[in-house]
Amino acid sequence: MDLATKQHQAVNYISGPLVFTRSIPEAVYGAMVRILLPTGEERTGQVLETSDDHVVIQVLEATTGLDVATTRVVFRDEVAKIGVSIDMLGRVFNGSGKPIDGLPQVLPKKRLEIMGSTINPISRERPAEFIQTGLSTIDGLNTLVRGQKLPIFSGAGLPANDIASQLVRQAKVRGEGEHFAVVFAAMGITEREASFFMRDFERTGALSRAVIFLNLADEPTIERLLTPRCALTAAEYLAFECDMHVLVILTDITNYCEALREIGSAREEVPGRRGYPGYMYTDLATIYERAGRIRGKKGSITQIPILTMPDDDITHPIADLTGYITEGQIVLSRELHRKGIYPPIDALPCLSRLMNQGIGEGQTREDHRGFADQLYAFYAKGRELRRLVAIVGEEALTELDQGFLKFSEDFERTFINQGLEDRPIEQTFEIGWSQLSQLPKAELRRIKMEHIDLYYQEERKAAPAVIE
Repeated sequence: MDLATKQHQAVNYISGPLVFTRSIPEAVYGAMVRILLPTGEERTGQVLETSDDHVVIQVLEATTGLDVATTRVVFRDEVAKIGVSIDMLGRVFNGSGKPIDGLPQVLPKKRLEIMGSTINPISRERPAEFIQTGLSTIDGLNTLVRGQKLPIFSGAGLPANDIASQLVRQAKVRGEGEHFAVVFAAMGITEREASFFMRDFERTGALSRAVIFLNLADEPTIERLLTPRCALTAAEYLAFECDMHVLVILTDITNYCEALREIGSAREEVPGRRGYPGYMYTDLATIYERAGRIRGKKGSITQIPILTMPDDDITHPIADLTGYITEGQIVLSRELHRKGIYPPIDALPCLSRLMNQGIGEGQTREDHRGFADQLYAFYAKGRELRRLVAIVGEEALTELDQGFLKFSEDFERTFINQGLEDRPIEQTFEIGWSQLSQLPKAELRRIKMEHIDLYYQEERKAAPAVIE
């Protein structure tokens, strides 16, 4: 009998989204499984674990209605795959890659394994080209470069979804007149959030260059684990076989990790930090490390994962492990959000480790590094003085310190707070130098003198020079 037709009535018990069967020789890790109900209904599963005692199968749909005595399983001789084609652009799929936009199935050019293939480190090209997002706090201070993975750390109720949709609309590479193709994967989001994204993509025309994968909160938990892998498989095809530059946005990684914890509990695994599986670092790495560029290939994958920090705790295991694997972070601030500042990006804890690869002469501008360092330094000084003012009052400050205090307030109100405006990098430099020029030239110690002479705006100086 053919492997794909041999049926086994071997189910021992069912736990949540998992089906446990006795050990079956043809069961191999990652293989797809047909689950047959006595009613004739068929569901799909995947082998999660094999041993001498049992086989664990994760059911990709609900396990409601499965019966231990009458349910049969058929093991297929292939791992989980998704059909890919350039015709996926402009289409909407569920978390396992099935169309949900009412249009016909995409005719696949290839069927690829959703786990992807590891990029040989020797073949990796170092990320280099500057990506303009149109957000001053990212472009000016935490520059994103092509092939980078730069996560956004959000908190409950903060506008991470608005920022994600804005990035989809605005991301481009300067000088080439090109926009990114976008692969957008949402895990465990609500119907309201899904409607927000779809309306925004359709209204702005971003949908025509996007591939959307949606896993809703009321859909099977196990599908949440497949969603980012299906999305990245589509991205890899577009990038490395169709020579496209692809921006992958994954939201919300926290929902993905909660699904990992739920599956781990159903498998009765020994939990790690805060109940999450001990292998969560490795699992997240299999997602994040699929970003990058390959030597000899024209395309690239740039990744922006979004995660919600429980209790705004940046030391939470999800944020902590993500920070280790990725190349920096963009952190949203609840304090700035309460002030009505959008996007509420807190510049001080943000970091882009590859920023230096994508800035400077020939990329952005020759003064970019010193410009960013000086803005950081002045803003940090102003924030420090705010705490001091709360104790001693503003009257106790020197005139220069009052200038730093005013700088921090203006910086938030003018540089960070830009609303839905799409700012080119030239405008970001203009606004930033306008802010820097409020303070004396002598205080600009992180910028080369030739750049100060070129860009310092004398008429903007508001604070007095230091009196010896």
